[in-house]
Amino acid sequence: MASSQTRTDASPDVADDDDDFQDAFDVEPVAEGDMDLDTALTEAKLAINYFFNNKFCEARSLLRPWAHSSMYHSVGNCVFAFLEAMLTFEQQHIIEASEALKLCLHVCNSHRKKTTITETIGKTFKRSNYDQFTEMEAHAELCSAEALLLKAMLTFVEDETLTSLIKGGMKIRTCFNSYKECNNILNQRNWRNDASKSHFESGVRMGMGTFNLMISLLPSRVIKLLEFIGFSGNKQTGMQDLIAGSRMTGIRQVLCVMTLLGYHLIVCYVLSHQEGDLEFCDEMLSEQLQMYPEGVWFLFFKGRLEFMKGNLDDSLYWYKKSWRSQDVWPQFHHLCFWELLWVNCVKLDWREATQFATYLVERSKWSRTIYTYQKAVIMMMINPNELTKTESDTIEQLMRDVPKYKQRIAGKSLPMEKFAIKKTERFFIQQRQLTLPCIELMYLWNTFKILGKHFSLGDNILKLIDKALNDMDIKPNVSKYDSDNKALLLLLKGACLRQMKSPMQSLKCLEAVINLNKDIKEDLYIVPYAIVEIGLLYADQGRKENAIAALEDAKKNYTGYSLESRLHFRIHTALTELKGKHDYITSVAE
Repeated sequence: MASSQTRTDASPDVADDDDDFQDAFDVEPVAEGDMDLDTALTEAKLAINYFFNNKFCEARSLLRPWAHSSMYHSVGNCVFAFLEAMLTFEQQHIIEASEALKLCLHVCNSHRKKTTITETIGKTFKRSNYDQFTEMEAHAELCSAEALLLKAMLTFVEDETLTSLIKGGMKIRTCFNSYKECNNILNQRNWRNDASKSHFESGVRMGMGTFNLMISLLPSRVIKLLEFIGFSGNKQTGMQDLIAGSRMTGIRQVLCVMTLLGYHLIVCYVLSHQEGDLEFCDEMLSEQLQMYPEGVWFLFFKGRLEFMKGNLDDSLYWYKKSWRSQDVWPQFHHLCFWELLWVNCVKLDWREATQFATYLVERSKWSRTIYTYQKAVIMMMINPNELTKTESDTIEQLMRDVPKYKQRIAGKSLPMEKFAIKKTERFFIQQRQLTLPCIELMYLWNTFKILGKHFSLGDNILKLIDKALNDMDIKPNVSKYDSDNKALLLLLKGACLRQMKSPMQSLKCLEAVINLNKDIKEDLYIVPYAIVEIGLLYADQGRKENAIAALEDAKKNYTGYSLESRLHFRIHTALTELKGKHDYITSVAE
């Protein structure tokens, strides 16, 4: 009889050598014990409350005993293992997370609906009857999709080969198909238990909403490729799903909130020229902090919200409160250290920023190349007359150390690490000097958006840039990179002035950058970045056609420069906004 059974439509449709993609009939029976679905959902809700109130040990103790038989306990246990792997990047934790996910998929598969071959063939000719799914089987599909997504993301860090990259991509495709099947179950099944449906719907909203939102952010040519192999992404649909999920009582409600906060407060600022909806985030955070007043995640997002508003002292307060709210996961502190570093850079408090840069170099394993370079360039911003001999030696040693920690993912170096290594080479060529290197990083990380929130923030940065330009004018040429350095300063000045709402002065600086194009030796990224700034400047003024022309120029006529993909994300979001998604994607296809 076993050979006459196969998976439902939600089963993986690609071959994979991992045993987590086995068919239902290959799964050994799992002892269910006394854990029914309603109890599992109740305990999952309790575990979530524990988790977001920093009671991590209590949450884990609740979940772990049933992780071998209850799918909701197993998924929760996986989330802990996955987060630990992502926060530490240590091989032991990555292996433990992988094993937890295999177990979870094993548990989910044991509860998923099994159909005969005859039933499967019949689906080709008639619409599926989703009323045949029991509530347990429906929830098993959803939990399986969630575990597949975590497994796919973990694949990217399990080893650094192209094979893993491809396998991860295929698993994400399988996960996406699983979520689409769950969406069919949600909409076409006759639900008799409203509470069960609410829990299920919140998960479907979170999954479909996140996929739609993230895919919509990708550059247009990538979107066309993804659509060819079955992916699709619509920002409005994604936002609607996530907002609906955030207003429900289901157990994934808080995860929808987290996704929305992450999008509005981080993704928008890192990958686009846009700002997130800060008023909406303020409302969400007020509600969540009432429920989880000491929750490390929401304290962190509160700090980020104040940072994006330009309220630097308030931001420092909330980030430090988040940092000090728990010690179970010290690796989470690194996220706070990163943010505290940049808040202090905007404040021009270089010594305080250096302290947090030092913490990252010494304690974090994410990218020691970037952390080492950042510490060096922050220290370089301190007045040379105030640097001790030891500090000067430290800067030089840090610059020598930067290339030592370079990583390769799928056989390729990380773009920002390659950028940092090139800059260290320039440091030694230019007699141990770089041109406002920390301000350059602030610009590349899109921190300049904050400069327009309060005049003094932008003005303080502008004074540093003007001083560097004046120093360059009064000194004779000493390097073949003088044009590169001047173009950088003009780009930074133009970008700063754009944020400060001085369009004429900004345009003058940015056009001066373009005039230096033929003289730039190495920093080829500066000109296309300047052209994009001009496009955004036109967009700010409502000059839509001029904006589109400038952005298309940067997109089509420049290639092979540092951090190119980072700029293409910004170009994509700007053109999508100016043209409208449908018209823009159609024009790309043609």
